[in-house]
Amino acid sequence: MYAIIRTGGKQYRVQEGDVINIEKLNGQPGDMVTFEEVLAVGSEDGIKIGTPVLQGAKVDAKVLGHGKGKKIIVYKYKAKKGYRRKQGHRQPFTRVEISKINCD
Repeated sequence: MYAIIRTGGKQYRVQEGDVINIEKLNGQPGDMVTFEEVLAVGSEDGIKIGTPVLQGAKVDAKVLGHGKGKKIIVYKYKAKKGYRRKQGHRQPFTRVEISKINCD
């Protein structure tokens, strides 16, 4: 069984036992979080698709920890004007493990 969830402005296809990095959530490592925005659930019986979300479906996950992604460089430049700006950015994320997919 798999589910497609929406969190942090992105969509993720998850199964039970998956470990994924998502946009940063409030919560300490060991806490349980629930994703209410389930867009679709697929199983051996077929696929259920929400309009836009499935009513009564939710995905439970456990917070494993927080971190920062790989550094990207933002460089602004204007030709012949002497304008140069260099800035780095590391996007924070939360690592979660999918524990249960509930679909009523």
